[in-house]
Amino acid sequence: MTAPLPPPIPPVVPAGRLRDGEQPTLPLSPDAELRPWRPADAHALVAACQDPDIRQWNRPAQVTLEGARDKIAHWHRRWHDEQAAIWAVARPACGGAVGLAGLGDLDLMGGSGEFLYWLLPAGRGGGLAVSATVRISRWALHDLGLHRLRITHSVGNPASCRVADKAGFRLEGTMRSALLHADGWHDEHLHARVAGDDWPAHA
Repeated sequence: MTAPLPPPIPPVVPAGRLRDGEQPTLPLSPDAELRPWRPADAHALVAACQDPDIRQWNRPAQVTLEGARDKIAHWHRRWHDEQAAIWAVARPACGGAVGLAGLGDLDLMGGSGEFLYWLLPAGRGGGLAVSATVRISRWALHDLGLHRLRITHSVGNPASCRVADKAGFRLEGTMRSALLHADGWHDEHLHARVAGDDWPAHA
């Protein structure tokens, strides 16, 4: 007699959760928010691709204004395809984007996603990267229903390590020779947060 097959594992997040809704605007502070990227933000994306720090650790391709607008449209499609959730870090008083934060490599069935973030010089030094990481984490775990979020970064990038630590992402280990940068292969730290982890006191 053949043993019955185990029941299929249901998806952690049902398909359609992103596709059937609009990407929300998430407040960060009285003077900063996370909002969907707009075509008018293309200049910020062009500037990011020319910034030495962003180029060193995020490896963006150079883009023109037209190419930046295409990339922004691509991020909107990836939301509706349920593959990514990418926000502009913006200061409403000045209207423009000063950074990017969000989740790429979304796996709704498996309940996971990986963080992406960078800030232009106008957004650095005030804790925006940490605030954005915590706010998106709350949305992803509580509202969307993911189970595990991860941050990976070169071991040569201590600033990103501090962001992960302050946002409450535990260091789980080092991935050897995991990502190719302009100067060669880099080992990468792996940080993660899972549903039920404590939130940092400042959050």
